[in-house]
Amino acid sequence: MKKHLIAAVIGATFMLPVAVNAADYVIDTQGAHASIQFSVSHLGYSFVVGRFNEFSGDFSFDADKVADAKVNVKINTNSVDSNHAERDKHLRSADFLNTSKFPEASFSSTSIVDKGNNQFVINGDFTLNGVTKPLSIDAVAIGEGKDPWGGYRAGFSGKTTFAMKDFGVKMDLGPASANVELALVVEGVKQ
Repeated sequence: MKKHLIAAVIGATFMLPVAVNAADYVIDTQGAHASIQFSVSHLGYSFVVGRFNEFSGDFSFDADKVADAKVNVKINTNSVDSNHAERDKHLRSADFLNTSKFPEASFSSTSIVDKGNNQFVINGDFTLNGVTKPLSIDAVAIGEGKDPWGGYRAGFSGKTTFAMKDFGVKMDLGPASANVELALVVEGVKQ
């Protein structure tokens, strides 16, 4: 379960814009146009899925200088939501996210690799449960353009997987549940 949360945090990081000119964007969490979701196998029989309800972030992107792009995301780990109150309480405990000691997870990009066809690999440092390790997110540019309110938006999706033990998660639910998959959808508003 903690892996799912971590994955969700990582997912927020793929918010990489595909604007033609260099631009700075703020992730649109106010309008709920972004999400960080996680999925973890439950003992190999099904999956526990959930999300982080509170996160924030920004990104900068220039399609002519992809290597200069930046992504930063902060996640409130207390906002973990698996649609089950008792499980969420356990996820917040020292067995998983240890939110009383580490109330925030974060992702900061270190490099962006353009794979062509609107696909990117976002490399960065992911911090969860007080542990910082490198993490790569496979991202796709969904689209960009003007919105009905006079603004400009860019949207991306991304996925990554990581091992819970790599981030100090104490609970061991067996090999089928060792990894967390994070899925991110990010829509940014140009500043």
